[in-house]
Amino acid sequence: MSERIVYVSRVTRLPLVGADGSDVGHVVDVVLDMGGRPPRVNGFVVGGVQRRRVFVGAGRIGEIDTRGVRLRRGAINLRQFELRPGERLAAGELLGRRLGGRRVVDIGLQAAPEPFAWEVATVAIHTGRRMPGLNRPPEVIDWSEAGELFAEQRPVDRQAATLGGLHPAEMANEIRNLPLGRRRLLAEALEDERLADLLEEMPEDEQIRLIEGLDPERVGRVLDEMEADDAADLLGEMSRSEQEELLAAMAPDEAESVRRLLRYKPDTAGGMMTPEPIILAPTATVAEALAHVRNPDLEVPVAVQVFVCQPPLETPTGRFIGVVGIQRLLRESPSKPIGRCIDEDWGPVNASTSDREVAGRLAAYNVVALPVTDDAGRLVGVVTIDDVLDRVLPRGWRTTHATI
Repeated sequence: MSERIVYVSRVTRLPLVGADGSDVGHVVDVVLDMGGRPPRVNGFVVGGVQRRRVFVGAGRIGEIDTRGVRLRRGAINLRQFELRPGERLAAGELLGRRLGGRRVVDIGLQAAPEPFAWEVATVAIHTGRRMPGLNRPPEVIDWSEAGELFAEQRPVDRQAATLGGLHPAEMANEIRNLPLGRRRLLAEALEDERLADLLEEMPEDEQIRLIEGLDPERVGRVLDEMEADDAADLLGEMSRSEQEELLAAMAPDEAESVRRLLRYKPDTAGGMMTPEPIILAPTATVAEALAHVRNPDLEVPVAVQVFVCQPPLETPTGRFIGVVGIQRLLRESPSKPIGRCIDEDWGPVNASTSDREVAGRLAAYNVVALPVTDDAGRLVGVVTIDDVLDRVLPRGWRTTHATI
């Protein structure tokens, strides 16, 4: 890397590339040594490596450019990443922090005097106030002017950072062994996305106890990060007034999806469904459908089927037409319209269908997701196999089968 500044927000969107040019994983955070002045980069947290988050030391990195973060040589250690004393996660812990009434929006890195070493150079801060018709760029200051940002970390923040590096199931298993008071402190210290991941791995009664006492605006942001069906399950355990308060704190689009799910009884297809499957018009081509299922952010049960409907193509859609599985897409010509690839062997379930009947249909059809339609024949969501397992397995199964 040259003397130019490279920002953390950019680095955490880059792939980790092997010395031979092969994709190894993707960078998800930068690990800073807070004892250095300026703080030094100890290494990088890399995701997508055998479903783990692993650590790659800064000395292993040869260069950082627009194509990726490139390894100098050799393989990487596949041991699960753990934050060490004196370290902080730049994206996960520092971005979004308040600094003198302003918000930290980015951290700039530059080459250190030693070969293959990097250090913090600048901090980008923003007032956070939105002025009508005015979009001011953030102010960039030298790292030394942001002293409190790089101060000694609280023990609870260190523990939250360590938890945040685990797989969500492992995180849930670790936190449920702690006293309730400690759990709540850690929930408060976790970033919104990681707290959402944690809640999705816990039963609703434990979720409620964990978020009690959090500011409603914070809970609203966390609900925005959760899958809509999981957020609806959590809100379903609350009173109507509590639901309305938290829905008002959510982003309007996310809140509307959750509101629709709350209209259904929890033990029905409508109460279990995911409202955002892949929906395409019958005129879309096989190539377009395959481009959608390649999205790495999609859960596997959602990515294996495309649901074909008349416009509008957001739930509730126009008339539901049918389903095309990914195996069929792989066998067809890229230019073929997906309306000519419909699987005719099975159909949708109504939103009022019981959870037991939905489970039976999934087993009978040997599929991982079923379309859910309303009385007007519109697609309103899909029930995936993990939705059904969450509902029909005995209460407490997560604890019994927790990842260790």
